[in-house]
Amino acid sequence: MSQENLIKLECTECHKINYYSKKNKKTIKERLQLKKYCRSCRKHILHKETK
Repeated sequence: MSQENLIKLECTECHKINYYSKKNKKTIKERLQLKKYCRSCRKHILHKETK
């Protein structure tokens, strides 16, 4: 994966970085928000893109 397209997804409750994903930054300007499974919280929670 190229470093410029790589983003980190952080859990909104425990603030751990659980996932890495790719995003086209030219077409999608706003931050990505996905509902993913968090292992430490043991449930599906909203994950937001970090810097």
